[in-house]
Amino acid sequence: MLRWALLGVFAVTAAEAGWYLPGAKPKEYENGQDVQMYVNSMSSINTHLPFDYYSLPFCKPKKNTKGERENLGEILMGDRIKASPYEDIRVGQDFQCKVVCDPKNLTPKEVKRFETLIDEEYVMQLILDGLPVAVRNIDQNTFSIGYPLGGKEGKQHYINNHLQFTIKYHKVRAFEGSSAKRIVAFTVRPYSVKHAIEGGAATTCGDGFDPVNLPLQFTSSADPITWTYGVKWEESEEKWAARWDIYLNIADTEIHWFSIINSVMIAFFLSGILAAIMLRTLLRDIARYNAIEDADDLHDEIGWKLVHADVFRPPQNKGLLACFVGTGVQLLGMCFTVLIMACLGFLSPANGGMLFTSILLFFVFLGIYGGYTSACLMKMWGETSWWNAFQTATVVPGTVFTAFFIINLFVWREESTGAVPFNAMIAVIAIWFFISVPQVFLGAVLGYKKEALKPPARVNQIAKFVPEQRWYLQPWFTILCGGVLPFGAVFIELFFILTSIWMHRIYYVFGFLLLVFIILCITCAEITIVMCYFQLCAEDYHWWWRSFFTSGSSGLYVFLYSIFYFFTSTLKMTRFTAILIFFGYMAVISYIFFIITGAIGFVACFWFVRKIYSSIHVD
Repeated sequence: MLRWALLGVFAVTAAEAGWYLPGAKPKEYENGQDVQMYVNSMSSINTHLPFDYYSLPFCKPKKNTKGERENLGEILMGDRIKASPYEDIRVGQDFQCKVVCDPKNLTPKEVKRFETLIDEEYVMQLILDGLPVAVRNIDQNTFSIGYPLGGKEGKQHYINNHLQFTIKYHKVRAFEGSSAKRIVAFTVRPYSVKHAIEGGAATTCGDGFDPVNLPLQFTSSADPITWTYGVKWEESEEKWAARWDIYLNIADTEIHWFSIINSVMIAFFLSGILAAIMLRTLLRDIARYNAIEDADDLHDEIGWKLVHADVFRPPQNKGLLACFVGTGVQLLGMCFTVLIMACLGFLSPANGGMLFTSILLFFVFLGIYGGYTSACLMKMWGETSWWNAFQTATVVPGTVFTAFFIINLFVWREESTGAVPFNAMIAVIAIWFFISVPQVFLGAVLGYKKEALKPPARVNQIAKFVPEQRWYLQPWFTILCGGVLPFGAVFIELFFILTSIWMHRIYYVFGFLLLVFIILCITCAEITIVMCYFQLCAEDYHWWWRSFFTSGSSGLYVFLYSIFYFFTSTLKMTRFTAILIFFGYMAVISYIFFIITGAIGFVACFWFVRKIYSSIHVD
């Protein structure tokens, strides 16, 4: 017990400080050395439609035109990392104002484009030494990623065309006389400045430059716009390992602990009910039933013992149920693997897109477990079907891919970088059919070769009549009630996850999330066992599908909560495509949540039913 407690403490600690165990290697700079800055796709929480930085008439780079190569996760998330036009950045060299390129006149179409994106609150993304640029929110004393493209004064729109960068560094004192520096912070203060232009040059960009006291650069102005920037280097005592702290809202830690306490209390509540059933009712029933010697006395018995000859009867649509359970086990293994990797620090925010890439790859390579589980169930039900293995490999992933493809068509129509390119789509399909599908079939081969699970009670040829059930034992009622407690165990943490996804914040407390996920698994197992026991006591032996839906219905509550979140959060989505993205992806997330929790409930209930019926003597 102590070993598991220490492991839990380590997981929580690693989530807060473990980003840097095997994370990005620090890069050291010398005075005067060039530092490459990159631009990424601009984005907005109100549309979730990222656009290429150079889709607007910004200055183009002159020296280095080669950007960084994105990984698969970054491409799928819409990142497009390219060289930046801010090229004269050298370690230790400050300047107040420098012109990026010649002044530009905006066309009416470009002005309209700027005003639309400003109204939708788009922010620009820059990257320096692996750090995204941050803007300090003075009122809240927090930092946000990216700087606003512009703003409004009255009914007029202005453009932030001057950027004042502050780059903080930490000296590496490896030996006497060492001048190596590590960048620990990258912030910006954007300004809108209408530069005075004479002879094609900006005369206001020079000594004594003060962007605060200069007029704003409105989009309605007929004068050309000049893009400028300044750089200031500051020494800092902050260590390189802590440079991501400004992006993380550390103040929420107490709320995460409350989330865990809430989940633990629900788990203890269910554990108490389950203990009462197992230790009092079940053991008493088993002892009394085994003491009966005359078969005629069985007529005096009621409850779960009378359906022993029907409880293991194969369910309807058994192939689909085996497919769902197999894929659920595969997804469950993927979740645990990714969360453990994240807790150990392998999925650092410095490695953009790695979390998404890891989710995809771990799901693919864990297909063997999905195929094995599905095949074992089918063989137990007296059927060996390779079609079922194909279903396991394609039904759930195919449903998710179809939803993703439909949403991608609308995103592609908007000319957004969020639309997955054709070659990336082909890569995903190739990974699916050439890695995932063979893995599932390999698992199915192993499952069909294994000896079939034998039920502890023989199944009658003629099905027993199921008595009429009271209203509170009807399937729709027990299923809807069964999903409440699993959802209640995670809904607080779910708020932070949704905020991270839709408000463009970095989620970092994977240790907390791992603990909450473990409690979710326990809660799903316990509520399904409790509901299954009540169902069997009412002599209703159709438990196969109901055990899956009982805990899986928590996915419905996740989707309903997403609707509540949409209308109560600060999101201001007005575009049809943006609304489709939100509800489309939340439907996909809820569907995956349904499959995972449903599989957990099914496996737990299957173990419970086999356990209790193997404890009684049945001819």
